[in-house]
Parts: sequence; structure tokens; C-alpha cells
Amino acid sequence: MSNVIIVGGGASGLIAGIIAARQKHKVTILEQKDKIGKKIYATGNGKCNYTNLIQTPDCYRSNNPNFPLLALEQFDVNKTIEFFKQLGIYPKERKGYLYPNSEQAASIVDVLTMELNRLKVKILCEVRVEKIKKDNDFLITTNKGKFQADKVILAAGGCASPNLGSDGSGFLLAKELGHKIIKPIPALVQLKSKEKYFKTLAGVRVEAGIKLLINKEYVTEESGEVLMANYGVSGIPIFQISRYAARAISENKKVELVIDYMPDLNWKEVYQFLIDRIHSNTEKNMEELMIGLFHHKLSYIMLKEAGIPVDLPCQKANQKQVSDLVNQIKEWHIPISEPNSFEQAQVSAGGVDTNEINPVTMESKLVKGLHFAGEVIDVDGTCGGYNLQWAWTTGYIAGMGL
Repeated sequence: MSNVIIVGGGASGLIAGIIAARQKHKVTILEQKDKIGKKIYATGNGKCNYTNLIQTPDCYRSNNPNFPLLALEQFDVNKTIEFFKQLGIYPKERKGYLYPNSEQAASIVDVLTMELNRLKVKILCEVRVEKIKKDNDFLITTNKGKFQADKVILAAGGCASPNLGSDGSGFLLAKELGHKIIKPIPALVQLKSKEKYFKTLAGVRVEAGIKLLINKEYVTEESGEVLMANYGVSGIPIFQISRYAARAISENKKVELVIDYMPDLNWKEVYQFLIDRIHSNTEKNMEELMIGLFHHKLSYIMLKEAGIPVDLPCQKANQKQVSDLVNQIKEWHIPISEPNSFEQAQVSAGGVDTNEINPVTMESKLVKGLHFAGEVIDVDGTCGGYNLQWAWTTGYIAGMGL
């Protein structure tokens, strides 16, 4: 039996504590906030989308894409569902997304806490770890004194939502222990643009296809509802591509989005559609012609960006003007200046280099007895419960691998 200290009382730290205690280890969880599981309460708009039935390799992003796949083979979505069923969570499924049937994130925290208490895991809150030193064993220095441990699981989270406890301190602790840190950046976050027209577009929602260009080269694409804000763009498809945009911006690369507001039609079809619409509405001006196609604010900016007077009688629009309008509809280029901050991000991308971690045990290849779990590792998931699945998977493996 080992004396185990877990740094961090979030999702990965809590499951790691349960699994380690079930292996008869003596476990203490050190949490710097006033209670455990704070970030869990905020997930899924308070309903906690705790995993997803749809599991594909592109749901997890890392500098080392094979690493998450090796980990997930050991504790996958089916094992996660069974684990929580045993604790009392009956799953409710919506298009692959799984929630507690209670639709309360508190249910997840409650059942984890009850199991930790049953296993007599010691939970100490408002304890901030300041330094971890390894000789024969580990000496953990905190604001509440020093602790000794045979083994340590570093589950301190990333940088996203620092008000809930993920303030990047885990990266500093890992770095001091000799680990390489892939620069953390905001992910699952809104993207900012300096274009002035966003003040007009704020609040507009629109279904669209989105392509991400980095240094004018296509990188990835998404589709879905985009929300215009006074600072730029938001919505799930924006969140999904944000980590690539944020990484490129951190490397001083040019980032832009190309938005297609009529993705079901190709360029020629949209052109002919507008020509037919003009022929059927000769009494209307260009702004009136657009009513019923898009939100009026979006139509107004489209015409402005295409250089077309809004009061131009539509039958007087020439071929170039119609072509320019089609370009605005099908290929609206938006330069991105930066991602929103870690305060608004759901997760951080980057972290401890996975080349220095054993995927079978989550143990450090550099420091014997040091294990990692959760967001502190250089793996981030897409929207849909994947970051919590990563927390459950790595927490379980770390607890088993002691």
C-alpha cells in the first residue's frame, strides 16, 4: 500500500482517487478551491454532458495523436458508462451525448464524493500546492504545510476557467519536475476579429459552413449555427476549430475564416438563384431583395461589403455586382485577430508533452512515481463530453497504474 497524494479535485482527480483507494492505497486529494468538482458543475449548462457514444480519433487533439487512442483503449466510453451506473448515474442519451437522467451536474459530483467518502479518501480543500520535490519519496509544499507521499498524481487541470481552479499551476509544477510543456492556448472558445461590422451584427445567429485558413492554406472545416458578437464569432462550430486558430495566432500566422451562408448550393446555383430572384422582384431595391434570405443586419452588411448600395433598384444590378454579392454569401473572409481569453475558454490545448508519459499507466517517463491525469496533459477534446471522457480515462488509468 502506497501513500498517494492527488493534486487537484476536479474530474480526473476524483476518479483517480476512487480507483487508487480501491487498490488499497492511502489517498489524499489536495484541492485549492473551497470545494471539489467545481468545473463539473458548470459543464453541459449545468446538466453535465459527461461522455459521448460517438468516439472517433478526431474527437481528441494532441501533438501526439496516437496517445489519446492508446489511453482510451483501456477505459473507453462503455467502461465510463458502467462505472457511473455502479455509482448510481442512469444515463440519458441525446444524439450520442450522455447526461445524468437527473439532468443535474451536481449528481455526478455527489456520487463521486459519496464513493470517495466510503473509501475513506481524505479531501483537503483550500490547499494550494506550491512545489513538489522528489528524492526517495515526494515532498509536497503547500500553503497549509508540507505533505509526504510515495506517489503523486498531478491532476491540476489546465488554464481554462481559472475562477473554477484551472489556473495553469499544474504546468508549472510539471515543468519544475523536468517535463516539457506544450504552450497552453485557449480552446473551445470564441474568436475575435477587428472588423468594425461586428458591432452591427452582434446577436445575429445563422447556420453556415466554416473553413479555417492559416497562411491562406485550408486547415479544417465545420458547420452549424454561428453566433455573431460585437467582438467576433461564437457558436459550436467556432469552438471546434478554435484550438487550431489559437495555436496559429500564437505562432504569428495569418488566420481567417471563410463563411458560406448558403452551403447547400454551389456558387453557380446561388448566382442563378439571385438572378431569378431579381427577375421576379423588379420593383424592389437590393436591401428589399434580401428580405427573407438572411437576418436583415447580415443582409445589410453583405451588401456593404460587396460595395452595393442598399437602395439600388435590383433590376439595375450588373453582373459584377451580383457576382460580388455571391462571393459575400459563399466566401465571406473574416480575419481573426485572437481567441478569447482563458476566462471564457472551456478547455486549454497544450500541456505536458505526451512523449514523456506512459499511456498505459500515465506515469512520467522522467520521474518515477509521478502520474498525470486530465487537462494537464497535452490532449484536448471537441465539444460533446470528450474532455470529461478524457478526464475519466486518464484518472482511471493513473489510479490503476500506481
